[in-house]
Amino acid sequence: MHVALFGGSFNPPHVGHQLAALYVLETAPVDALWFVPCFQHAFEKALAPFEQRVNMCEALAAALGLRVRVETIEGTLGGASRTLLTVKALQAAYPQNRFSLVIGSDLRAERQTWYGADELMGLVDFLIVGRAGVDPDAGVVMPAVSSTDVRSRLAAGLPVDAYVPKSVLELIVANRLYQSFLQT
Repeated sequence: MHVALFGGSFNPPHVGHQLAALYVLETAPVDALWFVPCFQHAFEKALAPFEQRVNMCEALAAALGLRVRVETIEGTLGGASRTLLTVKALQAAYPQNRFSLVIGSDLRAERQTWYGADELMGLVDFLIVGRAGVDPDAGVVMPAVSSTDVRSRLAAGLPVDAYVPKSVLELIVANRLYQSFLQT
């Protein structure tokens, strides 16, 4: 099976992630897509608890059907997330699968600076998804929405229902995630 790995903080996951996943499933030669939430951000960014982000990713994935699931291997690995280590662990756990990495066009040049970049590039192909305002030649461009924007809107007391799937927003409210942003 050819699996597209879509990693990220997903803090929180939003409709841009959902649309990018659907785009990859429908245009790339892959059989499945796995969301891979990072356990701990490599640059020590503050994140909602891992389990909560996994739950939000599962809610996001549910709308995309059986070809999509959430892979929690980074929780097992622990520590700061490194893409190379995650890919190697997944290749060991699922030797029958072929993996590709989904990244936004904004990360195309940056990937050369990633931990073990040369080795990583020898292990996987990259599926590049266009990001608004980044690369006009990237093909279809995803909407200009980011988790940072969602958190900022929450902080300003602005609605986020156009940016976050209903199922994810329900989890944010029910679990008081990003509560410093939520208006009581």
